[in-house]
Amino acid sequence: MNTPHIPARLRLLPFACSLLLAACASTGPLPHAAAPAGAQAATLHVDVPAIQHPDGETPQWWYRAGAAQAAERGAMNGRARNVIVFLGDGMSLTTVAAARILEGQRKGMPGEENRLAWETFPDTALSKTYNTNSQTPDSAGTMSAIATGAKTRLGVLSIGQSAPRGDCKAALATPLLTLWELAASTGMATGVVTTTRVTHATPAATFSHSADRNWESDADLPPEAQAEGCLDIARQMVESPYGTGPDVLMGGGRSNLMPASQRDPEYDDKVGARLDGRDLIAEWQQRHPGGVYVWNAAQLRAAPTDQPLLGLFEPDHMHYEHDRPQDPAGEPSLAEMTRAAITRLARNPDGYVLLVEGGRIDHAHHSGNAFRALDETIAFSDAVRVASEMTSPQDTLILVTADHSHTMTFAGYPARGNPILGKVKGGSGEESDPTQLARDATGLPYTTLSYANGPGYVGASSRQPEGPKRFEHWMEGVRPARNGRPDLTHVDTEDPDYMQEALVPAKSETHGGEDVGVWARGPGSAAVRGSLEQNALYHILLQASPRLRAAACAQQLCDGNGVPVILPDPKASTTPH
Repeated sequence: MNTPHIPARLRLLPFACSLLLAACASTGPLPHAAAPAGAQAATLHVDVPAIQHPDGETPQWWYRAGAAQAAERGAMNGRARNVIVFLGDGMSLTTVAAARILEGQRKGMPGEENRLAWETFPDTALSKTYNTNSQTPDSAGTMSAIATGAKTRLGVLSIGQSAPRGDCKAALATPLLTLWELAASTGMATGVVTTTRVTHATPAATFSHSADRNWESDADLPPEAQAEGCLDIARQMVESPYGTGPDVLMGGGRSNLMPASQRDPEYDDKVGARLDGRDLIAEWQQRHPGGVYVWNAAQLRAAPTDQPLLGLFEPDHMHYEHDRPQDPAGEPSLAEMTRAAITRLARNPDGYVLLVEGGRIDHAHHSGNAFRALDETIAFSDAVRVASEMTSPQDTLILVTADHSHTMTFAGYPARGNPILGKVKGGSGEESDPTQLARDATGLPYTTLSYANGPGYVGASSRQPEGPKRFEHWMEGVRPARNGRPDLTHVDTEDPDYMQEALVPAKSETHGGEDVGVWARGPGSAAVRGSLEQNALYHILLQASPRLRAAACAQQLCDGNGVPVILPDPKASTTPH
């Protein structure tokens, strides 16, 4: 079978063989067959020192504590050849429930009985999402926990928690090796797919280390950070010293890889963002001989399936699914990108690690627009369904989760089958008439979905008058609502551009701090159960993959049972070029 980057793979063969030999020595007592998907597996104990929180927390403590949670749930019994992480950015449990109903109602069902693609998976858990310095987290700190096995601060990418946000020198002293970097260093194929910019927080955490998630191009780097040797996220993604970096990289954000002297291929009025003159798209192609760069859906469909792939479909984030047909050049759906990624990565006989992010669920929530948030979640479900159909639960571990939640609420006592985006029919109490609009204490109807805060606040702003708001509302010059809640009786709240009411006015709706769901299928999925610290998800993925844990054991990072418990040194896994 042909595989991409054959020379690089051949260079890694001796190293890979030594890894496998080390793994056999350190994991001898483990069974050779994977436990059936969904089955309870034998557990291992890892001692974790008692500490005082938060002062006693360190990256090594987080790493060992996460390893213990995974091992005691039987993750070491997994025999996954491939690992796929689906990350619904901002996909709270409320979002999942509402999207499930909306998809069902689009099929002509009442909706509540519907299941999204991952809701058929056998194993589930709850993930605790807080950052080390924040009760309510952000995407950078949360994805860093999933990518590295150690929790960290809000706003930083795959570095230890001791480095303050924005401190370049401190960040350079505490990089944390990611699962994608470890995989690339062992010859596995790696992929990153997103609907956001590929340099945005979630995808960036896979192949970059940064004191600030906003340092996406060199134009974003402060002069002092440049002087101290920090690189922007785009350069790190392209120049990764681990293998050849991502074999498949798809999403938006091509401006961060293009020099300011270069005009965008799709929009005549846009140019690249880079001030250093570097064309990182060309550099990616030089590093991946035979690799293909595409920037629209037609090019993606025509691209060869046996070569590395770089797909950058917008200068900024990709369009929302609802708005995608308006793109004149044509954008692929998240499901199409997922299919393209797996088709290419599956050619590697050593397996692959893939991230697929539904990134714009989060953006729609921030904008106070439930329609687009739920529509993006349904598109995310379509992508999970594609992956489930293309892979086998015998060799591929699929884990679906969110990085954090949002403040959208699901309220009232709507009758069964009531439109999820509509006004509550049923009542404000448990005994009510399902044919009548429910009324609040002042006699006004209200919607099932609303936000605790955000730009849907009904007071007047400098951009829209008092009353219901329309997407996209950039809240400026807001004034208190003079007339209380608006009368929604004749307002079409199911319109895609209707913005749900928000109690507290804010330019952007905030994240929520509650737990999010985790769903899994495949080898090692039985470890996904109970209440987990978010960084334990990394350890489930690592322990369930023989090749990945072999790489850790080859660096003497495992205990007597072969459990990786010691934080890896990123320098030990770099690939000479």
